[in-house]
Amino acid sequence: MLENAVIHVVDDDPALRRALAFLFESVGWRVAAHASAEDFLAAWRPGAPGCVVLDIRMPAMSGLELQQVMRARSIALPIVFLTGHGDVSLAVQAMKHGACDFIEKPFRDQVLLDAVAGAVRGCVEHYADEQSRDAAAACLARLSPREREVARLVAHGLPNKSIARALDISERTVHVHRQHVMEKTSVSSAAQLARLMIRADPDSLDTPAA
Repeated sequence: MLENAVIHVVDDDPALRRALAFLFESVGWRVAAHASAEDFLAAWRPGAPGCVVLDIRMPAMSGLELQQVMRARSIALPIVFLTGHGDVSLAVQAMKHGACDFIEKPFRDQVLLDAVAGAVRGCVEHYADEQSRDAAAACLARLSPREREVARLVAHGLPNKSIARALDISERTVHVHRQHVMEKTSVSSAAQLARLMIRADPDSLDTPAA
């Protein structure tokens, strides 16, 4: 997914915007340049991972204000702030609200490239985790309500006899449901089922088995 990443440069200075785009493209990144926070919001579409290289001070909507809007809209791209002299306190505030890093102008190219590379790696990992979670949830969504009950107890390691007693059904019925669960989720053991359920929802097995 790294090769699909897009670096969004958001800066109202045309010369710096072009220089940043050239820098990132020179090392193989795809770049989308935006003259304002509003332009970025209008152009952004969910899909590719990446990061936002964002000037902290801009007219109209500032970098800090864009950060808040991104959080409100669940735009989960990491932000590397570019700060001018005297903006460090603002950058610290931004990092407290989830910014990935901040780079003070003037900066060395390699320092910025390293910060962006780290942000992109974190974003790619986040996207991969989301895709894995969604795939696991979709797999479990194939189960009927009764099969989900059986699956949770199986994942807790309970034998068929205990599951039958807990759900007030026969062992034979538990066996049939258990087979269906394994077939529909393509797992072959209680441990694999437990991992699948935790991947879909980390809290799914917190409730003790009956």
